[in-house]
Amino acid sequence: MQKIIFVVDDSATNLAMAKAALEHDDYLAITIDSAEKMFKALAKVHPDLILLDIDMPEMSGFDAIKLLKESEEHKDIPVMFLTAMQDTDAEARGIELGAVDFVVKPFSEPVLLKRIQNHLHIDELIHQRTELLTERTAQLLKLQNSVVFTLADVVENRDHNTGGHIERTTEYCNILMHAMKTSGVYDDVLNGWDIDLVASSSRLHDLGKITVPDHVLNKPDRLTEEEFEIIKTHPQNGSKIIKHMIERAGGEDFLHHANAFASAHQEKWDGSGYPLGLKGTDIPLEGRIMAVVDVYDALTSERPYKKALSDDAAVEIITKDTGSHFEPAIVQVFLDNFNKIKQARLHYS
Repeated sequence: MQKIIFVVDDSATNLAMAKAALEHDDYLAITIDSAEKMFKALAKVHPDLILLDIDMPEMSGFDAIKLLKESEEHKDIPVMFLTAMQDTDAEARGIELGAVDFVVKPFSEPVLLKRIQNHLHIDELIHQRTELLTERTAQLLKLQNSVVFTLADVVENRDHNTGGHIERTTEYCNILMHAMKTSGVYDDVLNGWDIDLVASSSRLHDLGKITVPDHVLNKPDRLTEEEFEIIKTHPQNGSKIIKHMIERAGGEDFLHHANAFASAHQEKWDGSGYPLGLKGTDIPLEGRIMAVVDVYDALTSERPYKKALSDDAAVEIITKDTGSHFEPAIVQVFLDNFNKIKQARLHYS
């Protein structure tokens, strides 16, 4: 397939020389006499390479490449400058702006062809490597998700009292974090997060329950104080398991977020939670988010020892415990977006 090359120069002579040099089965040269016309042509044609003159009236090559690099659609098109300048400062500026090479006019046809060939070959290699990396990343993500889903299923299948809890809380976390980011609540933190990835990591928040004996985990009645103390070990035990995974697999963001969910989801805003009694913003943000959605799901789900509460009753309890159990700013976003949360609950129910 022919590679499309834009040749942009205000000199008809230079355009004719470049076109003659590029009369080759591998290339289709499109000559353009101004940068303004080049941008109009880009709306219809996506070239593989642009040969761009620097010294042009109205819009210089430097101005043109700035606009190209600001465009999501065109920023990856390699640009080679055609110039009569033999100025190291101009070359340095061009490279800084993103040019891949300089060809001094009048140019040698064999040199021009060789440089074009080299850059198109490099661009093709980069494209192939990028596709391969994308494919491998997708495979790793698929494997990661498979492991996470399997671990979450192990926890869910052992705890007969909380069917669907992990899927629901994962979706609630996703909705709540996106809403927080949009409303400006901790957006400075959330802007640096891949929210879908972080939400997926929340599936492991109850991982430590696999260490809790069946007779305690699946007791059909309310727990005794001694049994509740056993249940209270699950955040630390889940964190230990995930930390072992981090030691073996490396410090992946996914696992660090998973650890924060597992270790901190039972902490309370006023410091009365467990396992560490953390208070306020000392509690990881993941734990403060999960605290709200975890309790909401527990309140609106049926257990052997209790009926499911209505949404209104659950909201009333969460509102009452705001400032003690829950962080007020997060609860406000939860309430502002409660219709989405409720629809997700109905969907997964």
